[in-house]
Amino acid sequence: MIICGENCTFDKPELHRQYLNALSHGPCDENRKIVCVCPFYAHQYAVYIDKCPREDTREIACKSPQYAYFYALEVDKCPRDDTREAACKSPQYAYFYALEVDKCPRDDTREAACKDSFYACKYALDVDKEPTNVTRSSACKESEYAYLYAKDIDKKPRDDTRDAACKNSEHAYFYTIVVDK
Repeated sequence: MIICGENCTFDKPELHRQYLNALSHGPCDENRKIVCVCPFYAHQYAVYIDKCPREDTREIACKSPQYAYFYALEVDKCPRDDTREAACKSPQYAYFYALEVDKCPRDDTREAACKDSFYACKYALDVDKEPTNVTRSSACKESEYAYLYAKDIDKKPRDDTRDAACKNSEHAYFYTIVVDK
């Protein structure tokens, strides 16, 4: 069973049946109320049935960081505070939102992405396109990402990345031969 958000699992045949009915008959407030209790179906309804953004479908989509991001990307086709805030509940979707919806760095998406060392590195590399103290600090929480940050983003040795990388012998070794040269 796949769970996509609050009140929604893909094993609820009545939701799927109502969605298919709406798909064949077009938008209607009654179908929208029934189907849009789930972020997945709210997003799908907006994309394939309404074919435009609406406050009610956006509100339900925003109960899931994943579908808030997809709603902004595919339905709104522009950044909005409410979809960004919802996406920022997940480091992964905060990173994707900054990269593909905002298309620029922002403090809120950076802060959310930096809750995970992997996404901190990705944010620095793909969104900031330069090292920052915030992303480096997050990357240094894990030896692997401290090494990768030094190698791919700083592109030079630093005491903080070296200290963090040296907490693991394998990463210390690679830091020495690749970053320190």
